[in-house]
Formats: sequence, structure tokens, C-alpha cells
Amino acid sequence: MDTSTATSLWDELIGTQPDPDLWVVLATLVAALAIVVPHALWRVSRNAITIAHEGGHGIVALLTGRQLTGIRLHSDTSGLTVSRGKPHGIGMILTAAAGYTAPPLLGLGGAALLAAGRITLLLWLATALLVAMLVMIRNAYGALTVVLTGGTFVVVSWLAGPQVQAAFAYAVVWFLLVGGVRPAFELQAKRVRGGAGDSDADQLSRLTHVPAALWLFLFHAVSLCSLIGGGRWLLEV
Repeated sequence: MDTSTATSLWDELIGTQPDPDLWVVLATLVAALAIVVPHALWRVSRNAITIAHEGGHGIVALLTGRQLTGIRLHSDTSGLTVSRGKPHGIGMILTAAAGYTAPPLLGLGGAALLAAGRITLLLWLATALLVAMLVMIRNAYGALTVVLTGGTFVVVSWLAGPQVQAAFAYAVVWFLLVGGVRPAFELQAKRVRGGAGDSDADQLSRLTHVPAALWLFLFHAVSLCSLIGGGRWLLEV
């Protein structure tokens, strides 16, 4: 790659792109709702939320000095992130809290980038995170899921035109914001039925001696506030 090509790519990465028309923003919102609300479609699309959920555990584990040993993604849309370090303390607490909060917070960050016109930067950052996550995947289904998701970002980033890239970026961010709300409600429903005894909220309760219901409230607050704040940014086109 010569210097001029590298400079051009860098300028494209850090530059801004025009906002899509309002109808595109609304259409991508409807598309996100269409794959999150119906149960049959959610069973498939929830895999992408699981990637963000487990990725959140992994990123925070590394940031807090824990040793990330592996991530597994399962066909039932569950996942498992294993890290080594002290079984208690702030690092473990933050790592456990990062799962349910990661998808909506990633959506909020994505909405901030789109509000600033950084469509290309968003797509490239997402691709880089998926590539980094792939290194830590420890099962075949998880690897396939991450490769397919990352491949989609690569194809759109390199081959699609600006309008398609914008529509895709907005659809992804809407999906993270909308899809980030549902898992906390699903966890709440399981706990009401007496299930999910080893959920993130229950682990956090054992780590902090704070009732699991309060941690569940935190998950709800983060996801709903992210949806409201991110939605306002996305609609200001």
C-alpha cells in the first residue's frame, strides 16, 4: 500500500459522512423492531446481542487487569466468558456487570458516532472489535457466529456505497439499542419463575451483598436510558 492510498484510507476513516434521510433512519428503526419483537426472529437475532454481551465481559475483564482465557457462544443464544484473577473485588464486579449493560452502551456509543457523522469509523471499529473477539472464541459455533457477523461488516465497509453503509450502520445501532432492552426483561421473567439462579445479577449480589433485584434495576436503567438518549441522537438528522 503506497503512501497516498494509506492517506486516503485514513482521511476516510477520520472524516465525516453525510447523514441519511429521515425516512432511512425511521426505516432502520422499524427493521430493528421487526427482528427484536417477534419471538421467532429474536431467537436468531439474539445471537448478535450475545456477542456484544460476552464481548462486554471480555473487554472489561482485560481493562481491569484480569486474564481473559476464553469466550464461548452457544446455539441457544447463551454464552460464557471465563477470566482469571481474584474471585472478588472491583475487577470481578465490573466484569460481571458489563454483560447486560454492554449492548445498550455500545449502541449509545454508536449513536454518538453517527450523530457526529462518523459512519465509516463506526463500521471499522465494530469490525476491529469482532476480529479481536474472534481470537478469544473457544468453540466452533461461536467462531462461526463471529466470523459471519464480522464478514458482514467487512463486505459493507469495503464493497457497499455510502448510502448502504449509512443504512447498515443505523440499523446496527438501532438493533443494539432496542435489542439491548429485551434481555433484562427476559432475565426478570426467569427470576420470577424461580430460574436463572446463577445469572449475572445473582453473581453480582453474591459479590456485593446487594440484592439481585437492584442489579436487575440497574440493567433496566442502563438499557432504557441508552435507548432514549441514543434514539434522540439518531433522530436528529
